[in-house]
Formats: sequence, C-alpha cells, structure tokens
Amino acid sequence: MIHEDNFDAELDKNNSDLPIDEHIEAPVEEEKETITKVTGMYKDWFLDYASYVILERAVPAIEDGFKPVQRRIMHSIKELDDGRYNKVANIVGHTMQYHPHGDASIADAMVQLGQKELLIDMQGNWGNILTGDSAAASRYIEARLSKFALDVLYSPKITTWQLSYDGRRNEPVNLPVKFPLLLAQGAEGIAVGLSTKVLPHNFNELIDASIKILKGKPFTLYPDFPTQGIADVSNYNDGLRGGRVRVRARISQLDKNTLVITQIPFSTTTTSLIESVLKANEKGKIKIKKIEDNTAAEVEILVHLPAGTSPDKTIDALYAFTACETSIAPLGCVIENNRPLFIGVSEMLKISTHQTVDLLRRELEIELHELEEKWHFLSLERIFIENRIYRHIEEEETWEGVLNAIDEGLKPFITNLKRAITQEDLARLTEIKIKRISRFDIDKANQNIEALEGDIEKVKFNLANLIDFAINYFTTLKEKYGKGKERKTELKSFDTIEATKVVLRNTKLYVNKAEGFFGTSLKKDEYVCDCSDIDDIIVFLRDGSVMVSRVDEKKFVGKDIIHIAVWDKNDKRTIYNMIYRDGKSGSSFVKRFNIMGVTRDKMYQLTQGKAGSQVLYFSANPNGEAEVVNILLRQLANVKKLKFDLDFAELLIKGRAAKGNVVTKYAIKKIELKEKGISTLRPRKIWFDNTVNRLNVDGRGDLLGEFKADDRLLIINQSGKVKTIVPELTTHFDEDMIVLEKWKPTKPISAIYFDGEKARYFAKRFLVENENKEEVFISEHEGSKLEIVSTDYRPVFEVVFSKVKGVQKENLVLDLEQFIVVKGIKALGNQVTTDKVRQINALESLPYVEVEEEEEEEEEIMPELNGDMPNIGIDEDGQSTLLF
Repeated sequence: MIHEDNFDAELDKNNSDLPIDEHIEAPVEEEKETITKVTGMYKDWFLDYASYVILERAVPAIEDGFKPVQRRIMHSIKELDDGRYNKVANIVGHTMQYHPHGDASIADAMVQLGQKELLIDMQGNWGNILTGDSAAASRYIEARLSKFALDVLYSPKITTWQLSYDGRRNEPVNLPVKFPLLLAQGAEGIAVGLSTKVLPHNFNELIDASIKILKGKPFTLYPDFPTQGIADVSNYNDGLRGGRVRVRARISQLDKNTLVITQIPFSTTTTSLIESVLKANEKGKIKIKKIEDNTAAEVEILVHLPAGTSPDKTIDALYAFTACETSIAPLGCVIENNRPLFIGVSEMLKISTHQTVDLLRRELEIELHELEEKWHFLSLERIFIENRIYRHIEEEETWEGVLNAIDEGLKPFITNLKRAITQEDLARLTEIKIKRISRFDIDKANQNIEALEGDIEKVKFNLANLIDFAINYFTTLKEKYGKGKERKTELKSFDTIEATKVVLRNTKLYVNKAEGFFGTSLKKDEYVCDCSDIDDIIVFLRDGSVMVSRVDEKKFVGKDIIHIAVWDKNDKRTIYNMIYRDGKSGSSFVKRFNIMGVTRDKMYQLTQGKAGSQVLYFSANPNGEAEVVNILLRQLANVKKLKFDLDFAELLIKGRAAKGNVVTKYAIKKIELKEKGISTLRPRKIWFDNTVNRLNVDGRGDLLGEFKADDRLLIINQSGKVKTIVPELTTHFDEDMIVLEKWKPTKPISAIYFDGEKARYFAKRFLVENENKEEVFISEHEGSKLEIVSTDYRPVFEVVFSKVKGVQKENLVLDLEQFIVVKGIKALGNQVTTDKVRQINALESLPYVEVEEEEEEEEEIMPELNGDMPNIGIDEDGQSTLLF
C-alpha cells in the first residue's frame, strides 16, 4: 500500500524504470495529437490508491462508526488513560504508532471528535463550532476519555485485534461500540469516486428508536444539529442519496429597525454567515445599515436596517440570498466487510442496535464463563482444604506424583463439579499458600460460592432474556447520560421563498418606446420603475404582441412599446384591458385577460396575428379594475350616433389567446377614458398555515376571511401586545402569537391580566386606537402577565379561586360586557378580585347578532358582452387615436 503523501513521487520513481510500452503507448508522430491509454502499474496503482482512500481514510465503518484515524485516536487515549488529562500533543504522538500519517491530520481529527462533546472530556481552548475559531495548538490543550466513552466504547475481551502498520503493536480492527455512535456524531468524507455525509442525530431519540427496534415498533429518525437552527426534513429520504434537508437560521425582530440571529444553520459559522450577508448587501439583494457579531457562548448577530426597510421582507431576503438558509444533501455510505455500502439511517440504526445486542450477548457469555470458572476453582479449593488433600502430596518426590496424588484425593468429592478437572486446576491448587490454608473459613467459603451461584443465575437469566436486557441497557444509558442532550434543532415545514418577491429593487429600469429598447443602462430615456437584476419584465407592443424577458442592461424587443412593467408569473389579479383593430377585417375587438404561464423571450400575439393589426386602447389593472371608456367613430353621411360608452366590467376575463368580443366593424377615431373603474374581482381569500406560520392564498390551513384592499389582520401576543397589519404573504409571526383574525375596528377586545405592581387581577375592554402602531394593553411592570383574552362580542370568564385554610371559595363568573364598559387601550381596567386566583377559564360566550352594512355583491365573472355594438355607418378609412 502506498502512502498518499508520496503517491505521485513513488509513481514517477517506479514507472521511470519500466519499458515505455508497459505503461504508455509511444506517439507515432510528435506533431500529431495522440490518445494515451493508462495501462500497467498506472492502472493497478490507481485502483489500489482508490481502495486505500475509501477503506482507510474517508469512509467510516458500520461496526463502530469510526474512520481509521478516529479509531486509532480513541485506542491511544484508552492506552494512556489514568483518569487524568493528557496533553493532546502526547496523544497525537502516541497515535502515530498506529496511524501512518502526519501529526497535523491526527490533531485535526481529534479536535473534530472533541467538538462533538460526546467521547472526549476536553480542557483548554478546543475552538468554537459556532464562530469557526480554531483550537489552540495541541501542546496547550488536554483531553481524557468521557465517562460515556468508557462505558460504551471499550471491552478488550470481545475486541478483535490486528497488527499495526509496522507490525510492532496490536490495534483493534473495530471498537466494540454498544451505541449508534455514527448516527449520533455524523460523518463526512470524500474518497475516490464516492463520498459520504451522514448527518448527526439526537442522542435520546436514537436510544428511543433503538428500544422501538427491539420491541418491534415503527420509528423515524431526523437529524439534530449542534448549531441548532430550524430544519425542514420533509425530503430527508432517510438519509439516502437524493434526499435534501433545508436548514435555516433563527431570525427574529428585536425592534422595528433591528433583526437578531440567535441560531445558525449546520455547516455554517457566524463568520461565513456574516460574510454572505455583506456580500448580498454589496450586490444589492438586501439593504442593511450595519451588522454586529456579539457571539460568545450563544449566537447573537445583530442586523441593523435602514429606516423604512421592511423587517419581514428582509428576513425572507436573508433566507433567499444568504447563508441564513442552506440545503444539505445527505448520503449514507459506510464500510461493511471492506466494501462501501449505501444505506439509509434507519438501516444503520437497525444494524447498530442488533450489533449492540450481539456485543452484550458476548460480554454476558464471557462473564458467565468467568463466573463458572471462579465457582469451579473455589469449589476445588474448598474440597482441597476441607478434606486435607494437601497432606497427600507430602511424600511425593516428583511433580507428576504430586498432581496424581491431588487428583486421586479429589475424586471422591467431585460429583457436583460442572466440568472435569484439568492439569491447570491441579497446578493452581499447589500454589495455595500455607497461610491461606491455616486461615481458611469454611462458612465464608460457602457464602462466596453461594454468591457466585446467584451471579451465575442472574447472568443466565439475562442471556435467556437478552432483548429485555438490551432494552434495560439502553434505558440506563439514557437515564445516565441523556440529561442535557435534548433536541436542539426545531423541525418545521418551510414555505419556498420566491426570490423575485423579496429581492431589493436595487436598480432602475428605463425604456425607449419608439425604438423598442429597454434596460438598466438607458439612463437618458424614460424611467419605468425600480427593479432587481433577477426580475422578469413584460413588454406590450403596438402591434398586439407581448413578450416576457429578464432584466438586462439593454435589450431590443420591438418598436412601438405601449406598456412595460415588472412581471410576476403567479399574479392572478393583474388584469389587462385592451381594444384592438384586426389587420384583415378592420373590425375592432375588446378583451380582458391576464398573463401567467409564458416562455421567457418568446413573442406571443394578443390579436389574431394578422398583418396591420393595431392596439387602440390598453390598460393594466393591478386589482382587476374595469374602467368605462368613450368611443368616438369617424363621421359618415349615414351615421346618426358617432359616440357610445363601453364598460369593461361587462366582459369576461379570459386567457391571453382569446379573440375577444366585437366592438364595431367600423373604424374608430378616438377612445377616451370616461370613468375609472373599481375592482371586478372578489375580495381575496387568505389562509393561515400554522405548520409554516405563514399566510397564503392557496387554501392551506385555516381561512382567515375575504380581504379587500383596506382590510387588516388583528394580532395579539401572549406578551400583551396588539397590532393590526396589512395581510402581506411575506409577514413573519412571533412565536407567542395567540390571536390572529380579520380585524373589525368596532369589535372590542376583552382581557384579564395580572398587574405586577398591584399584585391584582384586572379586566378591561378596549378598541385598537392606532391601526399603524403596536401597543401594549397590560401594565408595563415586569411582573405583569396576560391571563386570558377574547375577541368575542360578549365573552364570559370563570375565575377559580385557590383554597385558603382548606376552604374553597365559589367560582366567580364574569360577563365582561356587564362588568366593564369599553375604555381606552391604556386604561388600567376594573379590579377582578382581591382573593388569590388559581386559574381563569373561558366559558361559552353570550349570543350576539352582528349587524353588518349592506353591500352590493361583487361578481367575479360579469355577464359577457355578446355581438356587435349598434350598427352605425362610418368611414372605415378614418385614423384612430390611442389613449393610454
């Protein structure tokens, strides 16, 4: 086997002595390009090298979860273990007796093992996985085995041994690990032609799952990361190839201009995360004022926002454009029987669990054998001394005579022994000292034998009930070491964040309508809007064609641009109103449509595609508005009425390819806007999905109601804060939110809270007075807390009192409408009681008939305008006037 560090040099050295045709084919002509085939030792040595890297360096073994360097480090620590700390430099030097590589690689591997905080008890600066700070030099830090490692890693009597690389010492083939260590620590490695990435899992959850395996119950495993964070494991795929885990930092709003990051995704550090935020800011993806890193034992990164920047959109932008969200691809690859094996984490745990059972069985069998051997010799010793058989050897002159004399003397008394007497047994009896014989206590000897018999029966019982014994073993491990190893990473489903919706509009879009160019570099031309460099732009031309294209510095789409805007492919509410003249028939058509699914940079026709077709009127309506226009026809001798109105609200909304309805078959002179329209779309239905804590319009979760443009959401938090917001789909919600509903400004909020300063409970009813401000409606004393809140019109609460000297006071029922009138949000409220309260419950609210203002029902689909407008004579050769 070739040392990796010297592979290339050895390859050159050895191949230089070979005839050229044994390892390459000589080129026929130097001037011509030739194909060189890899043969001979190049081929063989590469396969050897690849096998070496896979088996001896990069991929962990399924048996104990260790790579070779890790296994050798743990073996060396055990050899040096005396209960005290050892310098890491000494451990590294000792490990080099087993591991044929440099000290730096061993020290790095040991630091990584220590940072998992499971097997190694560390002292000194071992680095920080949160900040990425490296450990101190190995001569300054110290280590010893943890109690957990001593319990689960070592059992020399059942360990298989092999010679070290130089043949001077023995090392374990695999350590007898009685725990799913590979899944607890995780593993990552890149070999030749394959790699592995086993994610870490929770200590207690692994033990619980192992117990379920032994009980024949189903189980599931999900990763748990030491850096905490929030993980979406919906596509984990049991850790197999093709799976994906999305991990996010925990970001919350500290105040209106500050965000705080308190947990980071696995595989990142605070340093790399901050660098990604600064990079996104430089590129204009997000906008921040400054960023501070206050990380010590816990992560704390403060992101300061400029005034007027939306915290909710910034949070989504951080997830979309920075390392605040990462995607991890697991790949379960291990070594089994000197071959790589691709398996999922469930199968890994099953193998580990059954292996633990087997190791426990082997340990019990060895313990039983040792106990029986001890019982056998104590029984022989008792017989030997009690029956004075030692006197039979006084006259013997040879060793064989001594052994034969003892053997003959024992025969009358050995009927109860469990095995035959061997020469070794006889030899051990001769080693008993006279002092021991003289002080022999027969009663104590019998007690010792009886105690051994009890131990033997116990071990036999455990062997007969091996599964129960293994379950008890895992349970003991959890009780002994599971405290403080609770799950760190929160499992949660994520909504996919659309980058185009949260990206900062960091550049300006310009257009030259006449020449047909748009872009961000046309600063001398007409300004359109702010945009980002990942936006899609929709462009409408006078000839009735439309195209969607990515933002560019300068791009030609076609002359006579009549409308340009940023396009959202999922926007169902933007409706386009258009009147066009067909180039073949000369008739004019009207249509209402939206544009959703299109192919980028492909030109689509909104007219019938005939040459000479022309758009006469066009408007884009972000909320489905339908205006009324006045149409003026060109005068002819037989025309009596040249002017009429067209209401777009009378038209169906169809797709972009629809032909439309006929307006007139005569030429139009001019179209004027007569009246701006209102939305013809119904109020938008909004749902709240509590699995991802996000609003949506897709029907997921609980329906909050139908929202018009001016409608708002009411939010109440357990901390006693209340606010109303516009229902934007990018909104983030606090973890302590207890009320989320459509806000009705005239409906009072009822609450009972405990005032920390007065140590009394107060009830109050109030209205939200400032819809644009978050306010606290309980007293601001640190001991104050919200007990119960309701948004029903007539809530009823029940106050349950604590017992006083064994006397239980009757519960108090409060009709809040009668108890207190609606007051200001800052009012203290009415005192509920002076007695000690145990709890407050909400009872069924009293009936209330809500009076709503009558509104005309707005239909989503209006009756279609059929047929032509009134048949009026007009000169078809007249010229049309466009109004936008």
